[in-house]
Amino acid sequence: MTDPIDYVAPSRLKHRKAAEVIPFLKAYIAKKEQEIIEIEAMVERYEKRRLMEERAYQSMSTLRRLISGKKPDHHLAVEYIHYVKKPMEKARMLRQEVEHARSILNAPTSSDTIAVSSDIADAMI
Repeated sequence: MTDPIDYVAPSRLKHRKAAEVIPFLKAYIAKKEQEIIEIEAMVERYEKRRLMEERAYQSMSTLRRLISGKKPDHHLAVEYIHYVKKPMEKARMLRQEVEHARSILNAPTSSDTIAVSSDIADAMI
């Protein structure tokens, strides 16, 4: 899968004072990284729970398996999309935001102003 090209039109860039932007970007990056960690932990908990359920089902006797039943495969697929796929997509988007913020932070600037995208500028408010 290819990553989308990150292009921000010059009209969407806003210039802010470096002293105002740098501390915000550091806090912004830390917050987004924490969100990524929480998402990954949630996915890991789901996968662990799913594995335990499968082990419990496999350890049942044949008669008990027949009586208890198992979740249909399409239910498992919907659960997977809800608990794994969508959160991991969100984590990927957050990683892109963090990379963008780091590129702004690490970009060499010779002036007092830094050009930030309108999304980050809105988050600063």
